[in-house]
Amino acid sequence: MSEHNLQVTPLNEQHRALGALMAPFGGWDMPIQYEGIIAEHRWCRQQAALFDICHMGEFLFKGDLVAAGLENLFTFSVTAIPVGRSKYGFLLNEQGGIIDDLIVFRMADDQVMIVVNAATAPNDFNVIQSRLSGGTFTDITAQTAKLDLQGPKSREVLVDLLGGWVAEIPYFRFVQQTVLGAPAMVSRTGYTGELGYEIFLPAEKVVELWNTLLVDPRVKPAGLGARDVLRLEVGYSLYGSDIDATTTPLEADLGMFVHMDKQFVGKQALLQQQGQQLKKVRVAFKVSSRRTPRHGFAIFDNEQQIGEVTSGVFSPMLGCGIGLGYVEPAYAAPGTALTIRQDRSVMEAAVCSTPFYTEGSVRR
Repeated sequence: MSEHNLQVTPLNEQHRALGALMAPFGGWDMPIQYEGIIAEHRWCRQQAALFDICHMGEFLFKGDLVAAGLENLFTFSVTAIPVGRSKYGFLLNEQGGIIDDLIVFRMADDQVMIVVNAATAPNDFNVIQSRLSGGTFTDITAQTAKLDLQGPKSREVLVDLLGGWVAEIPYFRFVQQTVLGAPAMVSRTGYTGELGYEIFLPAEKVVELWNTLLVDPRVKPAGLGARDVLRLEVGYSLYGSDIDATTTPLEADLGMFVHMDKQFVGKQALLQQQGQQLKKVRVAFKVSSRRTPRHGFAIFDNEQQIGEVTSGVFSPMLGCGIGLGYVEPAYAAPGTALTIRQDRSVMEAAVCSTPFYTEGSVRR
């Protein structure tokens, strides 16, 4: 996509004024780094990093969740989510492939907000709308901004700015409050493995909140480069790299987010897949050196290719290369030796469990 066709967040000028390296991501012009990926990663693990996540899509549904068909859209029960809580799961196609991974926020008995990935948002909206038979379904992405404040100091930063109510929000719960005089939603969720919050507020207020937070010496801006390292260190999948419409939750080792005791599009395909030998499975692996595996690198057992890397980075916390990829099921057991190759680059690795990094503050 040409840089002239990229969408921009309301913070685009702020990023450029801070000297951010900008690049396309999911059809948006986004900051990759400011000070540097490693420095921003370290700041998030130790202090509080501020991320512009305004590119994510937000949809609002109002109506009877069951009668309108919303209850049968996702791999989890929406009606079972208490008001004030959120749930992670999937929107699937008929073949069980992942159209998108998303989070649903139960805002009221008859109202939910659905947060989806940027690149998939237009298709997600059309798919969901086509499967609904009632209610009011609205794309509120343009008028909604989203900031993520992540890191062990994030709670005290927001308590000092917004009040003590922030400290009372449990993990994967949210509150609807007033922030800078505007209606907002503050959720204790994130994508880094650290204590953190996602703040949804009107787009016209996000520059003010961004600038206000950056006045605090405990807060620094961080780009998508650091975010990718952070999420991979805790083993989170990235849509478009580790999961996509050709991959099922069972293949992606994400079956825990699929409730087979309810109806949803793609269930029959998953039931059939449960009774068969999977052709591929997602694994996590550590490289025996500081070398970095990359998306698309081949995975071998001796001279036989058995899979492919989907995500890989150098982990500052572990001091080695780490990654996710898909292999034939016979090679998925923890401890299995793997060889990763790309041209003349050869890395020895071993299958391991996730999270790679276990010392995060996410549940503090």
